[in-house]
Amino acid sequence: MALKHKVGLVVRDKCDKTAVVAIFQRDRKNFYGKTMVKTARYLVHDPENKGKIGLNVRIVECSPKSAKKRWLLESIL
Repeated sequence: MALKHKVGLVVRDKCDKTAVVAIFQRDRKNFYGKTMVKTARYLVHDPENKGKIGLNVRIVECSPKSAKKRWLLESIL
């Protein structure tokens, strides 16, 4: 099984070794043609506390680090 990668924006970095990353997906509705933006927020393990608010980052799937953390900060873009 291949690991999943996602690119998103750090929206919260107050916790130690944890960052919250928002992934934005644009979706066009067929009936009216309106473009909607869906946001998914992920808790990301950041062992070196590199992720600061406003940075674009790449995250990768990993084994569970806590009850809600299933992603690891791979790199800063």
